Amino acid sequence: MKTEKQVYKDNHWIWNKSSINAEDVDLVTVFGDRDEIVLSKHYEYLRNSYPNAHIIGCSSSGNILNGLISDDAIVATAISFDSSKVVLKSVELNETDTVKEAAKRLLSEFEEEGLKHLFVIADGLFFNGSDIVEAFNEVTDIPKSGGMAADGGRFQETWVIADGIPRQKVIAVLGFYGDSLTVSSSYCAGWSSFGGERLITKSKGNVLYELDGEPALDLYKRYLGEYAQDLPSSGMRFPLSIKGKEGDEEVIRTLQTVNEEDKSIVFGGDINEGYSARLMKPNINALISGAGEAAQIAKKESSKEALGLIVSCVGRRLVMNQLIDEELEAVVDVLGDNVKLAGFYSYGEIAPNANNIQQCQLHNQTMTMTIIYED
Repeated sequence: MKTEKQVYKDNHWIWNKSSINAEDVDLVTVFGDRDEIVLSKHYEYLRNSYPNAHIIGCSSSGNILNGLISDDAIVATAISFDSSKVVLKSVELNETDTVKEAAKRLLSEFEEEGLKHLFVIADGLFFNGSDIVEAFNEVTDIPKSGGMAADGGRFQETWVIADGIPRQKVIAVLGFYGDSLTVSSSYCAGWSSFGGERLITKSKGNVLYELDGEPALDLYKRYLGEYAQDLPSSGMRFPLSIKGKEGDEEVIRTLQTVNEEDKSIVFGGDINEGYSARLMKPNINALISGAGEAAQIAKKESSKEALGLIVSCVGRRLVMNQLIDEELEAVVDVLGDNVKLAGFYSYGEIAPNANNIQQCQLHNQTMTMTIIYED
């Protein structure tokens, strides 16, 4: 495997050429600021640069360039595999489809023989990522990871690229094939719980109405204190941890919007009625150390060049502020310089279930990593 980078900054592309023949590039990942990446000229440029590659990407809340978060408007990573291959499929939701129907139809287009991993990118505002994850888990046991497209901290519109100009209402799935491939995934959180455990007594999809029979927004405001006046933006600092029955894995949900009229809160994934819930707050040291621990789980001993696809939550970036590079540095320290990092800050992260890698979950406020080695 070989990689090279291109970045778009100051109104032009900068091509850090390597020994790769552009015609041999199999895959290009591209992530960027919404106002820039939505312009069709950038897809056309990359298509002309790498005529035979699959191109996948999305709008983001920050782009990852090796071990740093990049201020460049767009970051593209070109990958040439030695013997493996990738297949890219996408679906745009129409008026007659449900999310689950579209997702299941999309997965049916992949041949299962030799399929090692599925990497998913979807419109981060149009879709409830929980619906996508549930559909994928029903259809296939192939490990899955990925994330939801983002839009900085604006939450206005998100876009997906899948071998064509950017579109909305799109789910894109990249399939990795090959006997020489080893794909490993992991994730970390690093948040601390506070306050008592509450019962989710009323919810629908990703909308939370009541905790312990009390309007959710009223309870949130009481716990947030002075931060309550800055809702919904301050809610990024105080996600919700939810859990089913005893022994189940906790999942974190990020607050997105609030409704003052019915006192409800919209989160970045399903809030299951009957689950228990606890508020969480940031622990900067745990956020950083957790990234290194997740990298240790995903790491494989290899001196060959490999690809690390990082999807991390916009909430982590907003909370960590200028320290955000430290979580990426923690990953590089563990994985080594031979693992070339690419990725984006998202509105939701998809990673395999820690207790069952054949099933995946939608997370918020996590850093997820998918490391692709080629023997």
